[in-house]
Amino acid sequence: MTVYVDADACPVKAEVQRVAARHKVPVKLVCNGGLRPVDDPLVAVVVVPDGPDEADKWIAAHAGPGDVCVTADLPLAARCIEGGAKVLTHDGELLTDRNIGPRLATRDLMADLRASDPFLQGGGRAFSRADRSRFLDRLETLLRAAQSSRK
Repeated sequence: MTVYVDADACPVKAEVQRVAARHKVPVKLVCNGGLRPVDDPLVAVVVVPDGPDEADKWIAAHAGPGDVCVTADLPLAARCIEGGAKVLTHDGELLTDRNIGPRLATRDLMADLRASDPFLQGGGRAFSRADRSRFLDRLETLLRAAQSSRK
């Protein structure tokens, strides 16, 4: 089991490292650069070449059954779910094969609406302490379940 983090804009990298260290689970922080090396033998910073979706391609190629992927990128999430990995968003939502389809459809619809109306601007809500707390709880639950299933 490994936790893969789409790390370029991830607000919960420190939380992932803390929970994974408690469970002695390796972490791969995948980015295009700009992350400092981590002084923990269980955490590896993987720097991929510059370019669109290079980190996503790397994660999707490596994440598989028993792994956990932390990302807000829905196409990446869909690829990881298809490969058998569990996917957790930064705000603690568990994405599965049952809910990823509607999420992708909504994403595509909103992109079309924004493209057709330049005045339709919208930002998501701000990342909150409740989001961080929910993420920590869900990651802890996922790692505990994975470890108990290996015993």
